[in-house]
Amino acid sequence: MYNIIICDDEKDIVDAIAIYLTSQGYNVLKAYNGREAVELVGSMKVHLVVMDIMMPVMDGISAMSKIRENSNVPVILLTAKSEDTDKILGLNVGADDYITKPFNPVELIARVKAQLRRYMTLGGGEKRQEETKYILGGLELDDAAKQVFVDGEEKDLTPTEFEILKLFIKHPGKVISPKEIYREVWKDAPMGSEGTVAVHIRHLREKIEINPSEPRYLKVVWGQGYKCEK
Repeated sequence: MYNIIICDDEKDIVDAIAIYLTSQGYNVLKAYNGREAVELVGSMKVHLVVMDIMMPVMDGISAMSKIRENSNVPVILLTAKSEDTDKILGLNVGADDYITKPFNPVELIARVKAQLRRYMTLGGGEKRQEETKYILGGLELDDAAKQVFVDGEEKDLTPTEFEILKLFIKHPGKVISPKEIYREVWKDAPMGSEGTVAVHIRHLREKIEINPSEPRYLKVVWGQGYKCEK
């Protein structure tokens, strides 16, 4: 059974999401501010966090930063339509996806399932895949060990970043559009914005490129998408 934290200062929202997720067989852990969510992640096995941005005591962005210091557990942020800047900031500090309030329960469940599937595939549970390694110049990705090395130095990627890089390194030289990236990485989750993909690409570049503004590997093809240089 997967443990999912629901964190929001509005009790009615926490209770509503809990009903949706428990009906799907998930175990729900409730938190009402970011500090409580951080403490839960640090004290037990958690498979996913669904967390609001605007909260007292500790907001979702600050909690996201604390969680990412020690854990790559997937995080879905709950945001208001007016919080576009916070959405981008949340993705920058390590969030995997976001859902805008008011949300459709079907969309919420679809995004939760997509994140859990990717997390478990990437070693969050016992599921393992056949060993496969990809090498491109000084870039090495080990799909079995879920490790990435750049010029011999290991890089710590989130599950979403790992899947994006794997998509590119498996198709060197191929131009991949933001829509295709979202479809391949987020799987059956409802289509998100191209800006979400752009933020993850930028964050990934900061980890694998010597100079992110002049990338060796992940390059933009204006008006078409991105490609991993051969």
